[in-house]
Amino acid sequence: MTLPKTMKCLVKAKAEKGLWLEQRPVPEIEPDEVLIKVERTAICGTDMHIYKWDDWAKNNVLVGLITGHEYSGHVAAVGSGVRRVDVGQKVTGEGHVVGNRSRNARAGRFHLDPDTKGIGVNLPGAFAEYLALPEFNVIPLKDDVPLEIGAIMDPLGNAVHTALSFDLVGEDVLITGAGPIGIMAAAVAEEAGARRVVLTDINDWRLEFASKVAPKTRLVNVINENLRDVMTEIGMNEGFDVGLEMSGAEPAFNQMLDHMIMGGNIAMLGIPAKPFPVDFGKIVGKALTVRGIYGRQMYETWYKMIALLDSGLDVSAMITHRFEARDFQKAFDLMETGKTGKVILDWNAI
Repeated sequence: MTLPKTMKCLVKAKAEKGLWLEQRPVPEIEPDEVLIKVERTAICGTDMHIYKWDDWAKNNVLVGLITGHEYSGHVAAVGSGVRRVDVGQKVTGEGHVVGNRSRNARAGRFHLDPDTKGIGVNLPGAFAEYLALPEFNVIPLKDDVPLEIGAIMDPLGNAVHTALSFDLVGEDVLITGAGPIGIMAAAVAEEAGARRVVLTDINDWRLEFASKVAPKTRLVNVINENLRDVMTEIGMNEGFDVGLEMSGAEPAFNQMLDHMIMGGNIAMLGIPAKPFPVDFGKIVGKALTVRGIYGRQMYETWYKMIALLDSGLDVSAMITHRFEARDFQKAFDLMETGKTGKVILDWNAI
């Protein structure tokens, strides 16, 4: 197949709100890299930070970057040293590109490598017709995995990593924050054998949407319902065994501390917008374990995620809107309303 010389892509071309469609050279790949023909991408919260050009984006993203890091497509070309994937194969990819110098990387704990760089944040991203990616990061997909599911496996991996940080079988699980990852974590907890799953938020739209993805989960708007009353209603006598904090909100974390069982486990993925005080007396007094979660385990999370999908986990309802990539502005405008699940861009229509 003859590759084009140039491609269309979405670029953070100016230090202001927005993204701009530009023509850029198709990436040249190194011997250990794979060129992916991007066909579907999803818009995530990080992309919205970059789009809005908030303080986080100003401090972490260079103007001129091709953005985007949730994607799927087919292999268009492989470097001379690539052995694990073939041209034409359906793939997605791990968005964290790691080094090989740190203690963690050399010990195989790649997700803890301090030299990690992010596709679409520090490195050229996937909102483009083509993406160059190290072979190490490429995730082959079975032919029966839809491209749009492949495009949301990055955030699904966050949910799987967080949810499976602790044993869930027969356990009562509290999830705070009904964003896309919190909702998918509820579906994962159901699939993984939790006894009761409770998902809290203060947004009725998000909770109603969550019911379509995680139908066995008890949904609670904590403004309108008392969590202790909900626990009694569903037959819980003590406290939650496992907490999954997805919101980064001080009230949500404090409520979680108050409703955990003695010796319970908390996994934290939500990042606070600013630091907040924590009552460590409650953590010590309840003998709680609190674990910070970042990204996905490379590559155990990917194996678990693919196995869960293969055995029946269905997150297709997370996808609420689909746009041709040329209509990206409509997609970002819709994302700003907050009333979406995952929004997909089709890069075969750019």
